[in-house]
Amino acid sequence: MRIVSLMPPATEIICRLGLADLLVGVSHLCDFPAEVVTGLPRVTRSAIPASLSVAELDWVLATRLRRGENLFSLDEAALITLAPDLIITQDLCDLGLPSFDEVCSLRQRLPADSQIVSLAMPDLDDLSHDVMVIAEAVGYPERGRRLCDQMQMQLARVQMASAGRPRPKVVALEWLDPPFTAGQWAAEIVRLAGGNELLSRVDGHSVPVSWKQIQAAQPDVIVLLLAGHTAQATERYWQTAKLPCEARAIPAIRDRRVYALDARPLSIRPTPRMVDLVERLATLLPPTRLTEQCYA
Repeated sequence: MRIVSLMPPATEIICRLGLADLLVGVSHLCDFPAEVVTGLPRVTRSAIPASLSVAELDWVLATRLRRGENLFSLDEAALITLAPDLIITQDLCDLGLPSFDEVCSLRQRLPADSQIVSLAMPDLDDLSHDVMVIAEAVGYPERGRRLCDQMQMQLARVQMASAGRPRPKVVALEWLDPPFTAGQWAAEIVRLAGGNELLSRVDGHSVPVSWKQIQAAQPDVIVLLLAGHTAQATERYWQTAKLPCEARAIPAIRDRRVYALDARPLSIRPTPRMVDLVERLATLLPPTRLTEQCYA
């Protein structure tokens, strides 16, 4: 089978199922696992200029979405040349990734027996469902069930370990200059890990906040989930950040309860690594661990 994945989570799921050798093409957003996706043909391209600040990126995204403009371009010729047996895309109203209808419009130019699978992973609850959709589409349902069982066991261990413990007050940040709350599924990750996220919006949108607002929230812990950054890169950025005076009075900063985590599993859609992220964050939140050094 020849698979083209147009979604980073689908690419990761295929690799977690042990089927990386079936991938023949991916989207420009697919970056993990690097040893697999590096060198694979890219069938989409970003329409957003590189190296924008968070504020500039927010403005560009809002402008393009308001105009109904896509955030990517689909290389139809490259996709057709790859002659995939299976294409994995999404069926959400999302201008950031190729839609199911857009890919279906190429049906007559694809191999006659090609299959198009559409995912809709809005939250962690649907992650196991979409693992099984992919596993069944590639003919390995038993591998999908094993992966789902593994993820459920991980979450169950975290919930058992945090049951009955006080929930630390947490602020998760997606950027520092200026500060932005962590969007996407950050609040759910903090909740599952045993914390109480204070500033993230229910709709998952990242919004700017001031250090005074963060100080007023009095978080016990600050979690740094800087967009697209590894834990190590985030830690380096934090160490060189210039904070205003009011930030020094924030309990989490004053008591060195600032933790840098890998934010890449939060990109675009939930991935199996998000369960790993919950498990890792849970080790940092219990009161017995709050005096540790910054995690990287």
